[in-house]
Amino acid sequence: MHIHKIFAVAAASVVLVAACSSTESVPPTTEPAAPPTTEATSTTVSAPSAPVDYAGYRNQPTACGSNQPESAVAMQFEGPDDAAVTGATVVTLNTSCGQIVIALDPGAAPEAANSFVFLAESGYLDGTVSHRIIPGFMMQAGDPTATGRGGPGYTLPDEFPAGESPYTRGVVAMANAGPGTTGSQFFIMFDDVDWLGPQYTIIGEVTSGLETLDLIANVPLGAGPNTGDPTPSTPLESVYITSVSIER
Repeated sequence: MHIHKIFAVAAASVVLVAACSSTESVPPTTEPAAPPTTEATSTTVSAPSAPVDYAGYRNQPTACGSNQPESAVAMQFEGPDDAAVTGATVVTLNTSCGQIVIALDPGAAPEAANSFVFLAESGYLDGTVSHRIIPGFMMQAGDPTATGRGGPGYTLPDEFPAGESPYTRGVVAMANAGPGTTGSQFFIMFDDVDWLGPQYTIIGEVTSGLETLDLIANVPLGAGPNTGDPTPSTPLESVYITSVSIER
């Protein structure tokens, strides 16, 4: 799909993820004149009741007709342990809408890949939600508070990719709030974009479960107050990461 440059500039301020007290997120993707369209457009709803935190997500329906999992457990760390991520590593996200299988690339981003596996194996992601979904762009997750401001208690060095706009459908990258702020929040691309600069660490790519991404892109959305993005991007049905498995 094509996304206009105006839309891209607006979006670039929203991909920042919350690290520490700032908001990690991916650039906003709102085009002033007309929102982007995809083959399967998500239902958008202007709802003052859009959730603003994890408790709000627990009080609304679960996406894709799934059962609500156990609540996420709040965890903070001084830093990631060595998760021994040195070679081929496969991550399976079990979500409310199905599995998403990711091939990690520790060679491209060893610090971020190690942290992701450490947090997953610690149970940090279990029961968390995707707090930001933008059809035609990406879904964002990895914040147990679901506010866009949550993080693991530490930040990671930047491991930005070389080249221009490497963010294509299925790419998994870390959100941030600027240089040196990468934490636990990550995003998965729904579609290719050619306007997003290489300022987000890429940790891998989806190898199976693109149909799950399409289901997630179609959950109903409301205009939540946390992102500062006028495009409806707050899920009104909760997409949970119920559990994560690691193979290496």
